[in-house]
Amino acid sequence: MPDREPPGWPWLRECLQRLRQGTRPEAVPEAVPPAVVRTAVVTDSAAALPADWVREFAPDGRLTIVPMPVMAGAEIYGEGEDDIADTIAVALASGMPVKTSRPSPGQFEHAYLAAREHGFESVVSIHISGELSGTADSARLAAARVGIPVEVLDSRTVGMAQGMGVQSAVAAAAEGRNAAQVKAFAEERVARTKVYFYVPSLEQLRRGGRVGAAASLWGTMFSIKPILALEDGRIVPLEKVRSAAKAIARLEEIVAADASARPAGQARLAVHHFGNQAEAEQLAARLAVLLPECPTAQISALPAVLAAHAGLGVLAVIVGGELRPARRPPG
Repeated sequence: MPDREPPGWPWLRECLQRLRQGTRPEAVPEAVPPAVVRTAVVTDSAAALPADWVREFAPDGRLTIVPMPVMAGAEIYGEGEDDIADTIAVALASGMPVKTSRPSPGQFEHAYLAAREHGFESVVSIHISGELSGTADSARLAAARVGIPVEVLDSRTVGMAQGMGVQSAVAAAAEGRNAAQVKAFAEERVARTKVYFYVPSLEQLRRGGRVGAAASLWGTMFSIKPILALEDGRIVPLEKVRSAAKAIARLEEIVAADASARPAGQARLAVHHFGNQAEAEQLAARLAVLLPECPTAQISALPAVLAAHAGLGVLAVIVGGELRPARRPPG
């Protein structure tokens, strides 16, 4: 009696024959391997990034925030390292001198070397406007001293306008893009953001050299409540209003007009405050009514390094646009 083949052998022989011919029994799409994150992102604490978002990306070294020093009287604090919001608020209210400084090149050097130790091939370093701080200069000095390629970007902005650029850089890096592409992506996102803000007094901006003495005195004498903006990295006056209520209402109108002019559903808002959270929440609620297609504004306290110059009672609104990597680049 001839030996019978075990069940399934004919099918197995057919599969082997097809493999030899370079074919397969059926076309099965191959799974796309996950992108390898090759580029780390470094920024400074002026980016005002949400703490929960930072916690998601910082542990594996792909995102590092270098703290910016804040000096209240004779004491020096590090943003993000110390709980300094209340200290700065009390200092501002009491008239105590509050100053800021740029991080040292050594701090950036440490961040870049840490990225290399984590296995990253390059770094994109995104920083507060060079018109307001020398932070980007410190980053460039450090970049020249480390053995890992570093692309330094002066964001020409502050707060979550800078932060949105950082978020886009992290997203682009997660897609496997190289440092030049990550930097370009962040630069494009930042270019789409606008910063509008109201301050009850120009005095703190004058002390920090952000506005002239004449403008500060003029605003104080005539009880002017200015609406300011950032243009090409510098603080510029946008409008002058006679009362705080009218200034906030006008700020609301300016923001709504900007967001409405953007493609439907693509505007993104962030609201910063310092010492006046309730006002910020009320402003965000009114903007939500005016802009029903826009996601709810993110509300956060202004980082101390910015609050030190803007002062108590500041309301700032960042208007940005949605921008995400379309797909992972080949290779």
